[in-house]
Amino acid sequence: MSLPGTFVELARSIHDRESFTCGEPELDDFLKKQALRHMQAGISRTMVLPAAKPMPDGKYPICAFYTIAPGSISRKTLPDRLAKKLPGYPVPVFLLAQLAVHEGNKGEGLGKVALIKALEHLYDINAHMRAYAVIVDCLNENIAAFYEQFGFELLSKQDGRDRLFLPMKTVKLLFEEG
Repeated sequence: MSLPGTFVELARSIHDRESFTCGEPELDDFLKKQALRHMQAGISRTMVLPAAKPMPDGKYPICAFYTIAPGSISRKTLPDRLAKKLPGYPVPVFLLAQLAVHEGNKGEGLGKVALIKALEHLYDINAHMRAYAVIVDCLNENIAAFYEQFGFELLSKQDGRDRLFLPMKTVKLLFEEG
């Protein structure tokens, strides 16, 4: 697949969700069955990187996607060094709910590109609606290792998964001109 290089909001009439497969059934199913419903309900936003060329039916295959949503965490779940500086009520965060790359695009660096685009998107939102951190719930150890290489830290273990976080102060450093 050739890549156009720009993430756009998922659209039923434009993007081919059915051909997407990343090797993680939970992520494939989310994109195929839930992403649009969640967007219509106003609980998340899914952005996709479509291929440059459409399929014979006119729809564009999806090379990668990410889904973001608002959320909150308890101060008690943060490391003590961070928690002592925060209020006792729920702390607003952004949830990087899903991120995946099509199997046909593995090894092209699209995971990193999708993560950077998601963080940039959240950085832009943070200018209008503040959040303390970006949270991600990892399906397995390999996914946790991917995020950890970009500075995400363990927040907690939840339902057998690692919940990682990256403070928005760190995200801000990535995108501000120095």
